[in-house]
Amino acid sequence: MKFISWNIDSLNAALTGTSDRSVLSRTVLNKIVEHNPDVIAFQETKLTADGPTKKHLEILEKLFPDYKIVWNSSVKPARKGYSGTMFLYKNHLNPLVSFPKIGAPGTMDWEGRIITLEFEDFYLTQVYTPNAGDALNRLDDRQIWDVKYAEYLVSLDNKKPVIASGDFNVAHKEIDLAHPESNRRSAGFTDEERAGFSNLLSKGFIDTFRYLHGDIEGVYTWWSQRIRTSKINNSGWRIDYWLVSDRIAEKVRKSEIIDSGPRQDHAPILLEMDI
Repeated sequence: MKFISWNIDSLNAALTGTSDRSVLSRTVLNKIVEHNPDVIAFQETKLTADGPTKKHLEILEKLFPDYKIVWNSSVKPARKGYSGTMFLYKNHLNPLVSFPKIGAPGTMDWEGRIITLEFEDFYLTQVYTPNAGDALNRLDDRQIWDVKYAEYLVSLDNKKPVIASGDFNVAHKEIDLAHPESNRRSAGFTDEERAGFSNLLSKGFIDTFRYLHGDIEGVYTWWSQRIRTSKINNSGWRIDYWLVSDRIAEKVRKSEIIDSGPRQDHAPILLEMDI
């Protein structure tokens, strides 16, 4: 099976926007179409509590005519039009869909951050992990989230193998970002967040990209929009992952970053498995 995950940074902008960036986003969407994946995971959809509009659905159905669509949007008491996730999966698939709450602090459980698809032989789940925030003002809550999310994945893994994707908002090792020394206390590379990700992996999961590619350097999934030359200079971070349960690691065939061209922000990531 083939899976693709992408932090789309506003579904509405990607589907209906007229800016240069929206045009670049649609180019990336067309690349995803060409790959013809079995399942697509989108994070940071930024939809309202009602989910995609009629226009959004029409465009998605035109782009992906053979897919069913499910979504999880931010709802009260969380902020409107914030966070959010979405799955598209081929019509012949028939998973059980759930929108779990993990006992996270604050409004995190109402921000539409997780969707899980249960198949006969495995779980496929996606996450949009909360950012630690400006001045690390959400770092304490983020650490609790990391513990709760790891516990959630273990609860799934106790039943059947897990495939987990998404924007985990952490560069795990120094080789996962271009400038580790100057980012020691930056959100996404604090010792606390890195330890949280290490804890997750230690509970029986592997980072499929490192599993296949070892300690290759200079391969990233995110480039800051705030720095105009970040993509040109490949000053990026690898913060998007495909994780799988240790016991199905040998089924992984590909784990790659899809070229997103000149568009800064996140690139899609691809996973292929014999499953």
